[in-house]
Amino acid sequence: MFALNGGLFGTWASRIPSVTARHDLGGGELGLLLLMLAVGAIVSFPLAGRAADRFGAARATLAIGVGYAVALPLIALSPNVWLLAVALCLFGAGHGAMDVTMNSWAGEAERYIQRPVMSSFHAMWSLGAGVGALGGFAATSLEQGLVTHFLVVGATLWGAASWLGHIGWRSETRDRTPGGRRFPLPHGPLFWIGLVAMCSALGEGAIADWSALFLVSVTQASEAQAALGYAVFSVAMVAMRLVGGVAISRLGAVRVARLAGCLAFAGVLLAVLSGHFSAALAGFALLGLGYAMIMPLAFSRAANDPETPPGVAIASVATLGYGGILIGPPLIGFTAHFITLHYAFALLGVLALVIVAKASALAPPGSAAGADERSRR
Repeated sequence: MFALNGGLFGTWASRIPSVTARHDLGGGELGLLLLMLAVGAIVSFPLAGRAADRFGAARATLAIGVGYAVALPLIALSPNVWLLAVALCLFGAGHGAMDVTMNSWAGEAERYIQRPVMSSFHAMWSLGAGVGALGGFAATSLEQGLVTHFLVVGATLWGAASWLGHIGWRSETRDRTPGGRRFPLPHGPLFWIGLVAMCSALGEGAIADWSALFLVSVTQASEAQAALGYAVFSVAMVAMRLVGGVAISRLGAVRVARLAGCLAFAGVLLAVLSGHFSAALAGFALLGLGYAMIMPLAFSRAANDPETPPGVAIASVATLGYGGILIGPPLIGFTAHFITLHYAFALLGVLALVIVAKASALAPPGSAAGADERSRR
């Protein structure tokens, strides 16, 4: 399921220049359309959280995955900007809803395995995103049409993921708490977890949707070369997430988060200050290494919150966290309208420093670091 989610998103991200050219979109127009992704996702978060708790995370994830796979070709089939906006809203809703339910399912698996393996699940998301981006590179190089490309990817990824995902897992279920909020926002410790996740996710979203255009406009890369930017970023995330469990076991969640923020900051400096294609790719690789561990740490912490049910806790953190992966692109687009896309990427450096400053929020609830953080609040 993680690979399906990442593969569909990576496929979309790699063909954004093609969609932009097809509809003759400017930076501001593209920013508004990307905002529709965010709207769809944010609306879906609380609904998906309640579905995961009520019907079971595994069952909800498998059902939502169908709609998400169908939404991808709808983007390519949209004949005008208005229907494209609707398709992107549906695509964002599928992406966001799956983020909540599959992370809730992963939290159950992590508790069952009794080891920090959340980063391994997220590695599969990055692997899927990287494969999707490489597929976009191949499709662009072969001048493959958007409709055919998106239909083939949607059907192939869903077929494989559906077959692998039906493993007979019996998820935990919970009735809705009487008087619970319909749109749960993170509060207390969950707010700071969500804030750190948002800083990382804003960067992930910016790289996903703007890396190709950044390489074209700043480094004069070709459209085919530009598709490699997100692929390099995703490969770096996969590599880091595959060893993430070992790193967390040895260094602890807080130290890993601080190191991640430092790597992301270094990546922004390299990409923004160099202006060269190879250096920018190296910067994207550092950003991938840095962002790789933040979301797994945030969702693992939320899934084990002692006061809030996992589905609701993950949905509330996702409102800030994965909401950022969809809000980031329009934010970069609007900023680029005033100071150019080149320097708009510098915003990611500021967010990386926030991750360093608030890394202690990701400490496990029962750890000494977590107790120290609660006492300071």
